[in-house]
Amino acid sequence: MGNALFKLPREAEVGDGGANSFAAEMVEASYDTTKLKLVLVAGGVGEAAAALCLALFRSPAGLFLRKKGLFYSYYGVLSTIIVFGVAEAWTGLWVSHNRRWRAVGMTVLWLSVLPVFFLAGVAGSAILK
Repeated sequence: MGNALFKLPREAEVGDGGANSFAAEMVEASYDTTKLKLVLVAGGVGEAAAALCLALFRSPAGLFLRKKGLFYSYYGVLSTIIVFGVAEAWTGLWVSHNRRWRAVGMTVLWLSVLPVFFLAGVAGSAILK
C-alpha cells in the first residue's frame, strides 16, 4: 500500500471508464504498442463521431454567433476534426503493422488532445445553451 501519487503508469488504477480512464490508457499506450493501436483507433472514432454529432445536431452558440466568419469557422473546425479523427484511426491501424512507426503514432496521439479540448468546450457550451 504505497502512495498512489508515486505509482508507475502501468500500475494506474482504472476508474469508472471516464476521462481518467482514457488519460490512463494514453499514458499506458506510450509503453505498449498494442495499447497504442487501441487508443488511436478508439480515440479517432470517438473524436470523429462527437464532431459529426455536433455538426449535424447542435447549432453554434455564444461567440460563434457574433460574426458570419466565426459561424462558418465553427463548421470548418468541426469538419477538420472529423477528418483528423478518421486519420487518427487510420494511423492506429497503420502503426499496428510495423512497430518502428511507433513514434508517428505517439505524435498523433498527443496531437489528438487539442481537438478533444475543443470538442469538450463546444459540447459544454451547447449543453449549457
